[in-house]
Amino acid sequence: MTPHEIGALLAYIGRLDPRLVRTDEDEAGDQIDQWHELLDEVPMTAHGWDARVVARAHILDSPYAIMPVDIARRWRAYQRDRLQRHTDPTPTADPDDQAAWQAELAATRQAVASGTVEPTAHRQLVSGRTHPDLEARLKEIGSCIPPAVRAELAPYRPARAAREAAVAQGWPDPLGVRCTWCRAQPGEPCRRRRVGPDGRSRGHAIRAVPHPGRIDLASEQAGQPSTPATA
Repeated sequence: MTPHEIGALLAYIGRLDPRLVRTDEDEAGDQIDQWHELLDEVPMTAHGWDARVVARAHILDSPYAIMPVDIARRWRAYQRDRLQRHTDPTPTADPDDQAAWQAELAATRQAVASGTVEPTAHRQLVSGRTHPDLEARLKEIGSCIPPAVRAELAPYRPARAAREAAVAQGWPDPLGVRCTWCRAQPGEPCRRRRVGPDGRSRGHAIRAVPHPGRIDLASEQAGQPSTPATA
């Protein structure tokens, strides 16, 4: 922040906390110099950052008068958070030119830390586009897991195998609704509850097949008759 911006920030803070108001011209100048010494590299605003919002939050949460170090520490925490969420994109510079490669990486990180640009996330998580070769492969096999591999995995995940078999036969997905018996949430398999003599639950083993009431509920919501498993 420039001395002019710091003066504007102090004027805003003074309206919220009169303890920082300086009526003497020399004292006000010394105050601006002190704040500028610690906030010289801190911007007034950036992506997701506003020094006035930070100051207002401090005044609301702390009984102590705000100091420039409070804003500087929040700015450093803001920078650390952005850099932790940043994934270095591949530089456009020639990989054989090590100096240009490193300079572009450093410039990108500095821009992210300063709030000039947004952090770059993992491309495979946010791109929303599939490689053309992978799209053709998915159309051929219908899933990212080949049928042969899916069949081999079926004994190790019986609940998913039963769910996939029901959907493949055109029946509604029973795991798409909440089970009223074991209280399994949508997407979770049903569990076999065992109750002890004291009335407390002693076990929660996963069932390979959903409870009949859950299957009926899924059929009712889909407007279809009960599946053969419960008919």
